[in-house]
Amino acid sequence: MISFILSAVKIVFLLGFLILIHEGGHFLVAKLCKIKVNEFAIGFGPTIWKKQGKETRYAIRLFPLGGFVSMEGEEKRVDSERSFNNASIPKRMAVVVAGATVNIIFGTILYFSVTSVTTEHISTTVDTLYGDNASSVLQAGDEILKINDKKIWTKIDVEDIMESQNGEDLKLLIKRNGENKEIMLSPLEVPTKLTGIYLSAKETGENATKIVQMDKEGSAEKQGLKVNDIIKKVNGVDVLGNQEKVIEQINNSSDSIKLLIERDNEEIEFELIPEIVPKYYLGVVFRPAEKTFINNMYYGFFETKDFLKSIFENLKMLFKGEVGLDQMVGPVGISNIVSKTADISEYLSMIALVSLSLGVTNLLPIPALDGGKLLLLIIEAIRRKPLKEELEVGIQLAGFMILIGLSLFITYKDIINIF
Repeated sequence: MISFILSAVKIVFLLGFLILIHEGGHFLVAKLCKIKVNEFAIGFGPTIWKKQGKETRYAIRLFPLGGFVSMEGEEKRVDSERSFNNASIPKRMAVVVAGATVNIIFGTILYFSVTSVTTEHISTTVDTLYGDNASSVLQAGDEILKINDKKIWTKIDVEDIMESQNGEDLKLLIKRNGENKEIMLSPLEVPTKLTGIYLSAKETGENATKIVQMDKEGSAEKQGLKVNDIIKKVNGVDVLGNQEKVIEQINNSSDSIKLLIERDNEEIEFELIPEIVPKYYLGVVFRPAEKTFINNMYYGFFETKDFLKSIFENLKMLFKGEVGLDQMVGPVGISNIVSKTADISEYLSMIALVSLSLGVTNLLPIPALDGGKLLLLIIEAIRRKPLKEELEVGIQLAGFMILIGLSLFITYKDIINIF
């Protein structure tokens, strides 16, 4: 019972707080632009608390799944000096993007703060070496400064270069005993079994052996596996919920891999023939970074940058059709993930992720979202006159209906995945 109450508190606080700062952004910028705000509400449905201010009604409603700032002249144009429709286009744009901007800034700062303090950072200084190639030219204590003339800031930069490496020799600039030195290094080639399967990230709270994504035309897709399949056994070994065992069994297999998966409460057997591809490694293990204030800020900055980059990469994949709608998560799915966060740092990281996702998603040029409203304002600025009110209302209504349909689909999918 206590666990249920704690989970409920975490979920309500996360959703309520992020909605509060989002709508608060719209509200404050509207006030700064002298636009009259009739109501500022958190939640939808029946009102459970309200207070009438000088000109604005403040309310909390029953379902904390959204909120709104109702401005004079926003829904229907009115002839008032302080109406939204009579404000200048730059002021209206500022009001529209304010909510998402607050979410993005807050999420970025929070993620940076949590990452800086709690993460075990890895330096670019060599600790140990493996493989004859690296051992012949590198030493423990060498600091990698550049690879192929590209500045190395963190271990991620090294991994990105090696990911695109085709086996060519690498030109390294290292610092050894206080002096810079240029060396050539042949990367370590390791044959790797590529299945084209991507399993659930542990922090999502989903089954760790659930397939959440597959490479198009990859081995798994060709053999008939699908997203949301759950891997139960690999080569007869029980691996349910254990990603490490999945990887171990795949790497230890010969030419083919026998999988037992669960799909729609049925067990199905597959024989998967992986693609053997070469992967290249530098052949070094890097030292943990010293825990100093400067290092925490340094690595926190770059890890936050990589985190933001991953969010935009996921959006790009969504628009390119590489991520299906069935892989999207709504409020129910988010609530399920949040309820399983184990400690305060994990919880705060989830708040940062949801805040950033909420901000970025709201700026998409889809009618009924802030980005859709911004697009209409850009069109108005180009035309030098607004669209007909009936047309604008129709566009917003159509967008709203699409969003409602999408939300219902995602919510249904989330409930099915939970139960």
